[in-house]
Amino acid sequence: MSMNHPRASRADLLLIDDSITDLRVLLDFLALRALRISVATQGERGYEQSVALQPGLILLDVHMPDMDGYAVCRLLKANARTADIPVIFLTSATDLDDRLTGFSLGAVDYITKPFDPEEVLARVGVHLRLAERRAADATHPAVSPSEATRDAVLVRSAQRVLLDLIHSPPSLDELARMVGSNRRRLNEAFQLLCGQPVFSWFREERLRRAHDLLMKSDVSVSVIADNLGYSTPANFTKAFRERYGCSPSELRASLADRLLLNQDQHPKTE
Repeated sequence: MSMNHPRASRADLLLIDDSITDLRVLLDFLALRALRISVATQGERGYEQSVALQPGLILLDVHMPDMDGYAVCRLLKANARTADIPVIFLTSATDLDDRLTGFSLGAVDYITKPFDPEEVLARVGVHLRLAERRAADATHPAVSPSEATRDAVLVRSAQRVLLDLIHSPPSLDELARMVGSNRRRLNEAFQLLCGQPVFSWFREERLRRAHDLLMKSDVSVSVIADNLGYSTPANFTKAFRERYGCSPSELRASLADRLLLNQDQHPKTE
């Protein structure tokens, strides 16, 4: 089902929804506007069409099998070619959690089901005009092929999820589902681009952040351990020592000693 204009490869609007009934309703409403519209009935296909067509606006259903709207949105925002395309989520009027999650992932708006023709046309119209204005005002640098490869997008998307949920990261299976993939494919992508599996990268990144906090702040060791998701300060200290060869407290003490030595060597002059 497609209403693409035959002279143009770029769609004004991409609809991604597995419900043929909902798609027909939307198409009936949007026929009132002279828009080039493309349709995808699967999340994976919708993501691929987004990359290929570069639509001005995406209407994205939250609840779809295999790859849901959240996973599609994460991939879109992790890909430099599609990160700036505005996304409107389609969700039930009662699903407040869906709307809040959508906004947190970078969606610009939502349209509630069952659809109201005036609401659909108004929201689509507003965001298409905003998108056109941003496109006219901004000049975008060319995106290198490596930035837009599926493995790179998958890795960046998963990394964002892990860092957003650094205190309580999802399991590998859950993480893969959240970015529309599977555990084997996700680990292979991390191995290819990061040189290590998913959670090896995550452990290293978590310890790197801990090291940075210890060096650049006076936040206590226990607070750092808690904020970064370690079950106890002792577990944090053990992991930190294995990685850096000293405990967090020893690192802090060494830093303080160096600061005092530097002050002794370079005393302030009035």
